[in-house]
Amino acid sequence: MFEDFVKTESAGGIFLFAAAVLAIVVANTGLAPYYDGLWETHVQFRIGSFDLDKSLHHWVNDGLMVLFFFVVGLEVKREILDGALSSVEQAALPVIAAIGGMIAPAILFVLINIASPENLNGWAIPAATDIAFALGVMALLGSRVAPALKVLLLAIAIIDDIGAIAIIAVFYTADLNTTALILAAVGIAVLVVLNLRRTTSITPYAIVGAFVWLCILKSGVHATLAGVMVAFAIPLTGRDGSSPLKHLEHVLHPWVAFAVMPIFAFANAGIDLAGLGLGDLLAPLPLGIAVGLIVGKQLGVFGFAYGGVRLGITRLPDGLSWREVYGLACTAGIGFTMSLFIGTLAFTDPEQMDAVKLGVLLGSLVSGVLGAVFLSAVSRRAVVPAAPANAAPAAEPIPAQAKTAPPSEDFEERLPGGFAEGLPEDFGAPEEGPAAERDGDEDTVVPGDR
Repeated sequence: MFEDFVKTESAGGIFLFAAAVLAIVVANTGLAPYYDGLWETHVQFRIGSFDLDKSLHHWVNDGLMVLFFFVVGLEVKREILDGALSSVEQAALPVIAAIGGMIAPAILFVLINIASPENLNGWAIPAATDIAFALGVMALLGSRVAPALKVLLLAIAIIDDIGAIAIIAVFYTADLNTTALILAAVGIAVLVVLNLRRTTSITPYAIVGAFVWLCILKSGVHATLAGVMVAFAIPLTGRDGSSPLKHLEHVLHPWVAFAVMPIFAFANAGIDLAGLGLGDLLAPLPLGIAVGLIVGKQLGVFGFAYGGVRLGITRLPDGLSWREVYGLACTAGIGFTMSLFIGTLAFTDPEQMDAVKLGVLLGSLVSGVLGAVFLSAVSRRAVVPAAPANAAPAAEPIPAQAKTAPPSEDFEERLPGGFAEGLPEDFGAPEEGPAAERDGDEDTVVPGDR
């Protein structure tokens, strides 16, 4: 399950990146008016006196993204009950690191925007981590990145999502409609009963879930939270021994990774770069977001993790070095999807949203490059050079387990088309020995390189 999840997220990151680039290109060509007009097109649904009339952009953010949050909810519940967060010992390090990764970026954002109170509502924008992009960066490095590091990144990102969901519910809620909230609570109670009865049929969850979504949409609470609530009601194990939760995650995850998230990126990443100068980049709003993602994530994730281990609260997974954890902290600064989403909740002014997009794109890009370069440097395996033909025999034979690094041509096979296959078969397997024996192979590690 873990291997499938990471492969899908990693490959989906390519589609997400392509959609974001396409949106920026379209927004800076003669197609820009059509791009803007498309997302401002209104779509209306009417059933009797009940009416829903929203722009296509709102349908993507309030409707389609419910599926994204639903899958996030399934993933969170699975990890808590049967995964990397299922015990206090396993969860301690990622929880501490994720908390630091949310606090530090928010503090830096506030400090940079303290003289611009109109921007302070965006304090949570740099607190997010994009799972798809972050795992995609690690996947490009293949087996040189330890499985334990990928597990740790996934756990941190999941806890980050939990934090983002809580932030949205508490800080980005409009005026509340009491009647709609009461009806939503009734629907949630029905979902709880279905869960307690361990009902395996998806149909009742879908019907009640749609009702809960409509009620929350009208309540003033952001509608995407309905996806999380419904997901938490899906049982991990049904009465017949099957797993409705894992089945739904397996079916829906590819649709979310390859369709929902790219559509969201295409709808929200378009920014007009014409006339953009250094002054725009250094304005408090984009600067606060970029610094929060680049610097804040590194300070928060690495600093809190290091402090937690040194204080004896938690421990570093076997086979991981602090240099690798720092590389992970850099990668955690890729905040694309959730950062943009929180930005749409924090600001309605088009100029502020353009500044948000600029800060998120800059911060995520720099974080991704830093993470890839740093992890590539600290995770590189030893290369045993070939001996010249006339060289004297070595005094001691080279150990049988030493072998040369993969040829550079292999990198092409890890890009689209061969991307998922580039992941090792034993991806995510538990560590059984020191760093030199991980990943199921027996590569030699140069002393002092870890």
